[in-house]
Amino acid sequence: MARAKQFEFPAGVEWEGGSLTVASIPGKHDLDVATPPEFGGENEATWSPEDLLVASAATCFAVTLAAIVRRRTVPLLSLHIEGNGHVGPRDDGQLGFTSIDLQVTAETDTADTATQLDAAIERAENGCLVAMALNIPVNVQATVTVASNASLLNVAPAVD
Repeated sequence: MARAKQFEFPAGVEWEGGSLTVASIPGKHDLDVATPPEFGGENEATWSPEDLLVASAATCFAVTLAAIVRRRTVPLLSLHIEGNGHVGPRDDGQLGFTSIDLQVTAETDTADTATQLDAAIERAENGCLVAMALNIPVNVQATVTVASNASLLNVAPAVD
């Protein structure tokens, strides 16, 4: 049996004072991260850890779907995802995320490829590493449409 690949994703965080931190990863742009206004933060325009969690689930789904349709050669003309994280009392009585909802709108070129795109969306829902790491549901509601005159997005080949 082949051994599964293993990867590491290092990140560093420096506290800048107040509720502001800077997240850094070698070779990438730094990212300011702060407490959201909902929890007393004063930096409305700065990403919060909560924003990042929802965005991570949404972007993970998007890149997972893009890789699947590329491998299956399913035309993907457009993809838009709106994510919404729900925070409230959990079953253990603590305040935390209870679910993340992803509203997915995808467009392809024919009715036949729409069926293939639906299958790819289902596969992406079950294959997103971020969603699999969470102990909450990540609910995907997808709408697939067929375009009459759209051009194919330029998607780079998958790297395995």
